Amino acid sequence: MKKSLLALAVLGAFAGAASAQSSVTLFGVVDLSARYVDNGAGKQYQLAQDGNSSSRIGFRGTEDLGGGLTAGFWLEGALSADTGTQGLTSINGGTNNAAATFTRRATVSLAGGWGEVRLGRDYTATFWNSTIFDPFGTNGVGSAGNLAFVMTGVPQGGSYGTILRTNNMIGYFLPSGIAGGLYGQVQVAAGENVSGQKYFGGRIGYASGPFNVAGSYGKTQVRVSDDQDGTSFNFGASWNFGFMTLSGYFGRMEVSDLAQDNWYIGATAPIGVWTLKASYGEVSRSGNNFNGIPFVGFDGQKADQIAVGATYDLSKRTALYSTYSYLHNKNAAAFTVAPLINVAAGGAQQGANSTGFEVGIKHSF
Repeated sequence: MKKSLLALAVLGAFAGAASAQSSVTLFGVVDLSARYVDNGAGKQYQLAQDGNSSSRIGFRGTEDLGGGLTAGFWLEGALSADTGTQGLTSINGGTNNAAATFTRRATVSLAGGWGEVRLGRDYTATFWNSTIFDPFGTNGVGSAGNLAFVMTGVPQGGSYGTILRTNNMIGYFLPSGIAGGLYGQVQVAAGENVSGQKYFGGRIGYASGPFNVAGSYGKTQVRVSDDQDGTSFNFGASWNFGFMTLSGYFGRMEVSDLAQDNWYIGATAPIGVWTLKASYGEVSRSGNNFNGIPFVGFDGQKADQIAVGATYDLSKRTALYSTYSYLHNKNAAAFTVAPLINVAAGGAQQGANSTGFEVGIKHSF
């Protein structure tokens, strides 16, 4: 439910002063599901969340400054709807952010015909390109992100804190509608002497008619002490045939000698009020040291996942959904479709398969 809270004229003391219009919108999503997870190390029934969309609550607003120029803000926080508490989704930058309210996005921006300049905390260009082509939107037990767009275990005081979002960011977005369908962005984030926070990245794409293709690249200072960098690049594409949209993705992350490759293919088919979804993806890891430090068990890890799901729209804002996924780990891999709650390491077990099923409801406002 979108509510315009105020529209007022700002009168100046000088002749020819113009009026400016402002609006503020309250928005959010509540998404809960009944979920079953079997991670090999244990089984669990859960009242889970974010099976279809990430639960959130936020405020956004714009002000018309005249001459085609607008100012805006966006404050969005994660919501743990299963317990009614504040969510701590995808927090980067250390424990100093643990009490943050707007962990999903907190930005202020200035936009015009030349594009948009945005400052604050936001998605990284590299993550956005990985989630936009996933039929499940990297949510729930079917998420392609279960095969980890994450370089885990960077040792010796290191961190890769910009997998999803980045703090202290300045970004520029190309204006829409240029060159027939070209779009893109570039971002730079100050590290402020925190490992895993200094980031530079960008994304460029082209969308025209049924076709959409985009690529992105990012570099993160994973360890301040020796200026160690990690890099990430990916590209994805989709084609809407009308009765079905097919998509594909490939991405690679590297830190020192360690590397991780992800790819997936997906399909989305709308049938009346129904939307059917399916995806298949794989991950593989290579390398055995970080700056000469042995990194045992990483090299040779592999896993694959198949997921199917369906969404039934009760209205434009409310939907029922169901998803099933099966994840097969190989060698020492320990990926899961979802963690077990209040269980050490989420119940992940090296070489064990993981299965998940959920039925839920999503309501947007």
